[in-house]
Amino acid sequence: MMGVLAFAVMLVLAVDRFHGHSSLAFAAAIMLLIFANAPMTRFNCPQCGKNAFLRGVFVFPWPNRICTRCGTDLDGPLAKNADG
Repeated sequence: MMGVLAFAVMLVLAVDRFHGHSSLAFAAAIMLLIFANAPMTRFNCPQCGKNAFLRGVFVFPWPNRICTRCGTDLDGPLAKNADG
């Protein structure tokens, strides 16, 4: 995520430097960030459906291991599947 954010900022700066101020560069950067964040919106708690990346009103770049709403262990099923 940090790499995509850095790329979006560099894209806007490069377009601004070589072609002048452009709203299209900002629109492209926003669309790039929306598409990069799309997988985060599908990582929800299987019990209550709360997004694992949300903590209150803040979004973090790593998911919770335990759901903050219902207390379900979100790390458990992945570990069981990996062990066999």
